[in-house]
Amino acid sequence: MKRSRFTEEQIIGGPARAGGRDETAELCRKHGISEPTFHAWNWKFNGMSVPDARRLKQLEEGNARLKKLLVYFW
Repeated sequence: MKRSRFTEEQIIGGPARAGGRDETAELCRKHGISEPTFHAWNWKFNGMSVPDARRLKQLEEGNARLKKLLVYFW
């Protein structure tokens, strides 16, 4: 899986700073991301703090390892 250029702090802080549509476009241009990426991050991390995002990432990695083990044993 490709590693993100952005940290959890940057991802979580981005959607919180944008208010309207014009601000969203400006923020995306400033940070070099597309608007669909911005909205996907907003949907995924809305209302989440940095420790919550780190915990989510750990859980996703653990689930991926378990899925690989399950495939290996089948």
